[in-house]
Amino acid sequence: MKAAAWAGLAGLLAWGWLLTQRGGFWRIEAPAPVPEPEIWPEVAAVIPARDEAEGIGATVASLLSSDYPGRLTLVVVDDHSSDGTAALARAAAEAIGAGDRLTVLAAPDLPPGWAGKMWALHHGLAAARAARPEAGFMLLTDADISHAPGELRQVVARALAERLDLASRMVRLSTASWWERAVIPAFVFFFRMLYPFAWVRDPARPTAAAAGGYVLIRPQALDWIAGVDAIRGAVIDDCSLAGVVKRAGGRVRIDLSWDTTSSRTYWGPSGLWRMIARSAYAQLNHSPLLLAGTVLAMTLVFIAPPLLALSGSLFGLLAWAAMTAAYWPTVRRFGLAPAWAAALPAVALFYLGATVQSGVSWHRGRGGVWKGRVQDQRPEGKR
Repeated sequence: MKAAAWAGLAGLLAWGWLLTQRGGFWRIEAPAPVPEPEIWPEVAAVIPARDEAEGIGATVASLLSSDYPGRLTLVVVDDHSSDGTAALARAAAEAIGAGDRLTVLAAPDLPPGWAGKMWALHHGLAAARAARPEAGFMLLTDADISHAPGELRQVVARALAERLDLASRMVRLSTASWWERAVIPAFVFFFRMLYPFAWVRDPARPTAAAAGGYVLIRPQALDWIAGVDAIRGAVIDDCSLAGVVKRAGGRVRIDLSWDTTSSRTYWGPSGLWRMIARSAYAQLNHSPLLLAGTVLAMTLVFIAPPLLALSGSLFGLLAWAAMTAAYWPTVRRFGLAPAWAAALPAVALFYLGATVQSGVSWHRGRGGVWKGRVQDQRPEGKR
């Protein structure tokens, strides 16, 4: 058998394994409904915000207008913004008559060893818990999230019904532009491949994941792990938080949300490239060997099948068909045409390029740049 045929067979076998042995990651299923509680716990929300003038007002207004039966308060931590983020947050709360439920804090200067978001959350959580010690849940959310009226109600009800310690929602990301339609559904697909949601829910499995834009967590779970100090320098802070909570014995769940959305948009490829490159090498533990393995695996599983199919390989064609079938539920959930499912190999090549760039940038001391900060700095003397 020729090398091309072996490569096609390997890709086909890989997709056979992924479709049957990887927790059904490719399925898009709505979670079963749960009963609502008789008594709704208080929720204290925290938003870290750095130069978020474009969206902070809508985020604050949508969250404080939530259809949540219990008490809901919000702390916004202004992380050295230069665009009036704090004033806009206050104005949005006042405009809907919720100024008494909003506190705006200024984050202290960032110390060594802390990621900016974690430092802001650290102070926001301390303030929220001091002001509202009776809160039953803390909601950690981002400054670019448009909260659906019933989202918090649904998440809290599920957390109570299933005795969850951490419940996260992956909010719907924008697909307004052509580039977003190409890249964003694949981001969700790859995330679910790395962290099958069924495995995250399974207490017997170590797999843990969360989406940083929307994380509901019990204060007791924060106490178990000594707060966000446990992940103070994490670049992939959401999955790191879920990981330490699950390792401490907590119950973790993540679901997709299609009503709560991100207001952050990317109209060209550069922003999406940076979004991937910012944390891709951290995901690989800054390992050149894991990076090389990722290049080999993605080439074999995603990129080679259509090339082999176009050269007449039946194995390559079948692997491409399996890939397309696996990706189709995600593409359909985003309301896109079926042709996007067949284009996954090209999108995978884009992701692979950004991942390689992530590794190169880290070794040059410029990894994980976000809003002017290097959040994934290579330690001195490490290569």
